[in-house]
Amino acid sequence: MFQSKRIPANTYNCVPLTPRSRLERLLRERELRKSFKNTQPTDEARDGNKEGELCSGDSSISENEISGVHKEEEATETNKQDERPNKQRLLVVANRLPVSAVRDGVESYQLEISVGGLVSALLGVKEFDTRWIGWAGVNVPDDVGQRALTKALAEMRCIPVFLDEEIVNQYYNGYCNNILWPLFHYLGLPQEDRLATTRTFQSQFDAYKEANQIFADVVHKHYEEGDVVWCHDYHLMFLPKCLKERNDKMKVGWFLHTPFPSSEIHRTLPSRSELLRSVLAADLVGFHTYDYARHFVSACTRILGLEGTPDGVEDRGKLTRVAAFPIGIDSERFIQALELPEVQEHMKELKERFAGRKVMLGVDRLDMIKGIPQKILAFEKFLEENSHWRDKVVLLQIAVPTRKDVPEYQKLASQVHEIVGRINGRFGTLTAVPIHHLDRSLDFHELCALYAVTDVALVTSLRDGMNLVSYEFVACQASKKGVLILSEFAGAAQSLGAGAILVNPWNITEVAASIGYALDMPADEREKRHQFNFKHVKTHTSQEWAATFVSELNDTIVEAQLRTRQDPPLLPNKVAVDCYSKSNNRLIILGFNATLTEPVDALGRAGQIRELELKLHPNLKETLKKLSDDPQTTIVLLSGSNRAVLDKNFSEFNMWLAAENGMFLRLTSSEWMTTMPENLCMDWVDSVKHVFEYFTERTPRSHFELRETSIVWNYKYADVEFGRIQARDLLQHLWTGPISNASLDVVQGGRSVEVRTVGVSKGAAIDRILGEIVHNKGMKAPIDYVLCIGHFLAKDEDVYKFFEPELPCESPPVPRAMLSKSNSYRPSSVPKFTANKAGTKAAQYKKQRSLSNIEKREIDQSRPIYRDKISQHEGSSVLDLKGDNYFSCVVGRKRSSARYLLKTSDDVVNLLSDLAKHSSSTT
Repeated sequence: MFQSKRIPANTYNCVPLTPRSRLERLLRERELRKSFKNTQPTDEARDGNKEGELCSGDSSISENEISGVHKEEEATETNKQDERPNKQRLLVVANRLPVSAVRDGVESYQLEISVGGLVSALLGVKEFDTRWIGWAGVNVPDDVGQRALTKALAEMRCIPVFLDEEIVNQYYNGYCNNILWPLFHYLGLPQEDRLATTRTFQSQFDAYKEANQIFADVVHKHYEEGDVVWCHDYHLMFLPKCLKERNDKMKVGWFLHTPFPSSEIHRTLPSRSELLRSVLAADLVGFHTYDYARHFVSACTRILGLEGTPDGVEDRGKLTRVAAFPIGIDSERFIQALELPEVQEHMKELKERFAGRKVMLGVDRLDMIKGIPQKILAFEKFLEENSHWRDKVVLLQIAVPTRKDVPEYQKLASQVHEIVGRINGRFGTLTAVPIHHLDRSLDFHELCALYAVTDVALVTSLRDGMNLVSYEFVACQASKKGVLILSEFAGAAQSLGAGAILVNPWNITEVAASIGYALDMPADEREKRHQFNFKHVKTHTSQEWAATFVSELNDTIVEAQLRTRQDPPLLPNKVAVDCYSKSNNRLIILGFNATLTEPVDALGRAGQIRELELKLHPNLKETLKKLSDDPQTTIVLLSGSNRAVLDKNFSEFNMWLAAENGMFLRLTSSEWMTTMPENLCMDWVDSVKHVFEYFTERTPRSHFELRETSIVWNYKYADVEFGRIQARDLLQHLWTGPISNASLDVVQGGRSVEVRTVGVSKGAAIDRILGEIVHNKGMKAPIDYVLCIGHFLAKDEDVYKFFEPELPCESPPVPRAMLSKSNSYRPSSVPKFTANKAGTKAAQYKKQRSLSNIEKREIDQSRPIYRDKISQHEGSSVLDLKGDNYFSCVVGRKRSSARYLLKTSDDVVNLLSDLAKHSSSTT
């Protein structure tokens, strides 16, 4: 696709200089990374002599790998400034630093390199100026010790987070390891001592939030504009929220290194919603596999009631991108290590030791999720059913001890030892045993040698985020071409599944049969399987994983900025209030649902009941009273709700109520009138009602509302996926049945379907409503301030456009007053004002709308006028509105034609309260 690695700026390069699409940007970034990598010296930091590995306990990664690489790069920085821009700073925030500190004096610390896949992944990433932030694994209560440790770690580009022992116990040992880790690995919440767990849960969760806030404070202290902050793992799920609350411009990514469970598992967590919303504060959320990403999106839709999209999760217009980024290993390090004399010597010893026998290998932490008992039992079954293999195969099981002080782990170790002893006693001889079990780790050289001589690697994880042992085995199999048996419950199965033999570790018979198949596999099949996996391991390295994530994060920020330019900005409250205080005749148009009501959690307890019975926000009563009593202010409540709902909530205020999208109107001191055209046909209602009843019965927690001019089916509280399917089916029934030949509009909301007569909308009704208001009040002064706030359906957002000034044109438009003189039915009491030079889009509505019967009767004087019909007044003619005095605001949704945004109904409360302070009462 690219004709040059350096992307020269010539006409033959197929990549545009300014990538226009997201894919183009990512492809160009990828090619630039490759180009930069190819220009690096061949003898730099990876020479194969450095030790340390993510699975080895005696890791001896030298400090040069963390600090020396940076020094080497700094030394050559001046020579390369013309070739590439300055590096972007990357702040890697993890629970633990890549080093552990041991205090050996008042101001002295001994630093030891830690073991872990994240350390290995980021050591080779040289495109960024990386800083590590995390806990050093030691309690340092005194200031002198903290300063000394900070200074020592600074040389390794590490920044410590200091946590006291109580927080570490409650946050790390408690909430992280006792609650989140088991849950994310499908072990569920603690079953034993449930009452004690319940009593301590809240204190552990509080410590978890406190620890995350401490991490956030350290990040903010060292953050510089333009930095990328990359948060890691379940220990720091609260961190994105803490960071964004302090600086919403910060680039924040979060990556989970464990599985993310299905929504049915995650919903058992008491703090489920808080954790999900905290993670959603990040710009990019990453997982090892698509399954984990899908589970996360599903949890957000089913637990939080948010909208899941192919790109991620959308919450009130903000899109959090969710994607899969499978981690890899530093494959070159393993490949080159096989040439080292130490490794060759170990390989020779192992081949002599197990000459004449096939070698099977398992390398795991001694953990419940690793499936070690299942692996050994499957091997036992294989030996039972294949007696000819008993003295020709050996299983080497490396079980690295973890959490030795935890009773469950002690019990697991005893169980494994018992099974191994029984099998060795049953099938072993005086000179050989079928299982060699080691309760310890191996150093890097021993591990590479063991991988290289293995014929079959056996990974039987019951649940594993990725499992990089499988990658390491493949990287060391260039000559042996061994077979990988891999659990389908390991994340690596998504990447290496085509070349490996996938098994269900719970099915002992299947695993035993797979062992036999692997041992007897023909050489050509082994070759094909190995080549497939080896190619993947070589290309999908840990360095490529890290670089891809950061590149995607940067691109996500670019996309968000592009979207933000199209989104309405937040309402400048002070400006709106100042304009309000300086105006003389104000009009305030308010929606009701999600505008003047209390915020309702979409799936919260009693949320559905509260929404079915809409109630005014309690903090608004005094505010609305003061605003509605101001003689210079007219308030119109414009809602899709029926008349009874508006009567119940607003009868006590001096305002205009417009029910069912403006089809019914009344001043609270008067009777209801209708703006409906006389010939409005409602014969379709019964047939549509039958369809809605049918789907309501078959969609739990859905309901429909029959209004006088429309009918609405709402599935907001139904299961998200099932509700969407039912909505599609309902629409199909409607279009092919009751409304196929009718003049009706089908309006789809977020989780609702409404059927209404063509032409029924808030924008179509506002001109007639405004005219009646002017006539009723005998308005003498022009309206010079309009505030319109609502959470309207897209079809009803034409009300925002009604007052919107038009763009200036070459020839000035005819003033509204002149346009309206031909209306012979205009009452003489309606004043005529000359509009602004720019005019408003209200004039367009006069041309677009169809005359109602009452208008026709006004023209045809031979027919009587009914008292309950509103005469058509050109209400737009009373507007003397400057663009700066018009404020249209959408509530809680960023995709809108409104000028401004108010995030929640609480923001509406605050705005109206500020306006009320500048209102004058009639009393």
